[in-house]
Amino acid sequence: MFMAPDPGLLRLRISLRAVLGIGLAVTASELAGLSLTASITGGLTALLALFTVGDATVRGQAVTTALLPAVGFPVLALAAVLHAVPTLRDAFWLAVVFCGVYARRWGPRGHALGIFAFMTFFVTQFLHAVPAQLPELYAATALSLAASSAVRFGAWCIERRTPPPVTPAAPAGRGLARPTTRQAFQATAACAFAIAAGQFLSHERWYWAVGTAWWIFVNTSSRGETLVRGFRRVVGTVTGIAAGLLVAVPLDGAPAPTAAIVAVCVWGIFYTAPLSYSWMMFFVTVMAGLLYGLLGVLTPALLGLRVTETAVGALGAALAVALVLPVTTHAVTDRWVGQAVRAVHGCTAAAARRLAGDPAADPAPQAVELEAVLGRVRFALAPLVHPLNPVRARKERARQVLALLDDCAREVRGLAAVAADPDASHDARLTAACGRVETAVEVLVGAVPERAVPSTAGVPGHHPGAEQALAHLHGLERALAALAAPLRGSPTGA
Repeated sequence: MFMAPDPGLLRLRISLRAVLGIGLAVTASELAGLSLTASITGGLTALLALFTVGDATVRGQAVTTALLPAVGFPVLALAAVLHAVPTLRDAFWLAVVFCGVYARRWGPRGHALGIFAFMTFFVTQFLHAVPAQLPELYAATALSLAASSAVRFGAWCIERRTPPPVTPAAPAGRGLARPTTRQAFQATAACAFAIAAGQFLSHERWYWAVGTAWWIFVNTSSRGETLVRGFRRVVGTVTGIAAGLLVAVPLDGAPAPTAAIVAVCVWGIFYTAPLSYSWMMFFVTVMAGLLYGLLGVLTPALLGLRVTETAVGALGAALAVALVLPVTTHAVTDRWVGQAVRAVHGCTAAAARRLAGDPAADPAPQAVELEAVLGRVRFALAPLVHPLNPVRARKERARQVLALLDDCAREVRGLAAVAADPDASHDARLTAACGRVETAVEVLVGAVPERAVPSTAGVPGHHPGAEQALAHLHGLERALAALAAPLRGSPTGA
């Protein structure tokens, strides 16, 4: 986590901005004379707005942030009103779960609004909010969104000077073949189990199990991914509880040191989230303990109950992905590996056209897309290369696939750099080399949509960049040919 690269210190800046935005939101709530419950609601609202809103453009982020109250306020009202009617409350929350996951089909905006709706209900249970508190909770939510937005879009708009991250296109489908629809049923089943089992363990803190089941389904798409995420959540929670016993319990809600450590936890949540789910959950758990301390209800027994409820929620998620419309790791990883190989071909084709004299061809976007797809491949293969995976042969083949795809990415980056040189020109040997790369791609994923380069004029010779381009193409050809063996051996099966 601490050795991972942070180009332009982007993660660091986003983390510091989150501390500033959430701190300003809580300060505004306190200066407005709102209660502690309302101030905590405001702080969590700001955290969610800064953490979940991830549209590609600043304008899109601002629109999504403005829409958060449209889903949050009705959920907040119903959660508070139905708090005394458990059957209706539970049924309504399951409806929120289903709609929140289903909304992911509409991209980052649906994803953010779905999470905000769920977490609004969760926060209401966490704080035991009642209808009489709704006016100040609404005020705290609106004030905190305004304060965090002033920081995000005004004082420190990092995204305005940073290219938006490339997000690989989600697989399409209809009906239950659509991943978001399938996962909506899985998450609802998992949360239903968590509600029942969580309430059996505790009538007061049962919602922790539901929160665990929900968050395990965020950004996962296969059975293996969900199981690994559940394991990492339990690990992060257990270590966070241990830290809470050493930090949060002795503080006993003392305002100044609690606020300082909560700020550190906020920084840790944002800084570690892209890298390690376990570390992120560590900071979330410590922060939750500190908030319980502020509310005056923190005890070692409560922290122990948190571990048990987390385990119950993880079990519910595991049962749901195993029994309700299961999607194997094999199916997901094969799809992403195929997409990565096609991205290799796309970049090769663009580079070849550029070297053949087409100034409009640019392999750089395809190279960036390849890196994004490879990130998704690594995530999908994580269950197979996990230390707890007992099938050594499958683990070794998965590692081989990752290594060979990394080799492809390295050669593609080099080829794109050569093609970007304005002095580079076409050598007829490139046509043959690109043809061999294309054949290797077709062996792995079938027919490709376009030929890499046309068989046009060009004579062998030592043209600028040709030797480097040929070296990268030969490297690609070798890596793609080597990929055939592990892929035919079903390294991604699970």
